[in-house]
Amino acid sequence: MLRVILHCDLDCFFAAVEMRDNPKLRNKPVIIGADPKKGKGRGVVSTCSYEGREFGIHSALPISQAYKLCPHGIYLRPNHKKYKQVSTQVMEIISNYSELFQQVSIDEAYLDISEKCENFQEATQIAESIREEVKDKIGVTLSIGCSSTKSIAKIASDHNKPDGICVVPPEEIKDFLKKMHITKIPGIGKKTKKYFYKEGIRIIGDLMEFSLHQLMKMFGKHGKWIWKVINGRDKRRVKEFDEGRKSISKERTFYEDTKNFDKILEKLEEINEKIHYMLVKEKISYRTITLKIRFEDFETYTRSKSISYPICNKETVLETILELYKEFSDNNKKIRLIGIKLSNFERTPKIKQATLLHYIN
Repeated sequence: MLRVILHCDLDCFFAAVEMRDNPKLRNKPVIIGADPKKGKGRGVVSTCSYEGREFGIHSALPISQAYKLCPHGIYLRPNHKKYKQVSTQVMEIISNYSELFQQVSIDEAYLDISEKCENFQEATQIAESIREEVKDKIGVTLSIGCSSTKSIAKIASDHNKPDGICVVPPEEIKDFLKKMHITKIPGIGKKTKKYFYKEGIRIIGDLMEFSLHQLMKMFGKHGKWIWKVINGRDKRRVKEFDEGRKSISKERTFYEDTKNFDKILEKLEEINEKIHYMLVKEKISYRTITLKIRFEDFETYTRSKSISYPICNKETVLETILELYKEFSDNNKKIRLIGIKLSNFERTPKIKQATLLHYIN
């Protein structure tokens, strides 16, 4: 089966949210970070608009240095609560396009859409739908990279920024990479690039001259990773679960606040289905079931029920959620958001088939 991975990366996210909420900031150098205090401030830049980048400002730059580069810029303190709310809205849209969804930061996520398309032309259409839906409903832009591996999709998402899509089929990976600087490879940064420079390696095309054995001899395990990236052999999965994770939750905001039980039930069934797709695949059981409900006035409630033994059964979850929902059935307020959380995870043990002799003994 064709493997198709999307990397969705919001464009200068914090600054984009501020410009969305205050149109007067558009087309101006907006810098999000610590107070510059007229060049004497401490702290760093979180992000800046593309207009700010024209002055050489970038993330992690000392705020005092940013002020020297652009004293007339608009400097704003970050509003992390607001950014998290907008991020949640964006990720809700993105995750609707595939059950295989992995958010890796506040402004980026991976999707595996292999089962949703038969070729990269169809993948491009899906990417375009995501891009347009986020822009229309949330008012911010994102760029999307599409390829057969996570690493190439990530590199591609940075290629046509802002508000762009870059598709790299497997057979085009080497041509796509060969003229790029080696720091485009995830894991090679400002500090490590000097080791490559010593070997006369500056662009990815230089790395392509070496075999796997040669790269490992020069750079150890890192050499193996590089070889996998540039040859499209990065097999890392888009995964919902990391080791140690103890819960999963999904919630959906209605386009219009509603009291219609059929609409509420439909949304709960959709959430339940998506959650269990991953749970079954990862062989995860759980003990606690939680309903989250937010009304039109933004009052939010959660109700939970714990079970004495681990289960993985979507029918039981839906029954329990509806039982918990009854507490709110007489409430006259419309519902804005509904969600399900499953927690207290356990890995489902492998059960050996018992033989008749075992029972006789």
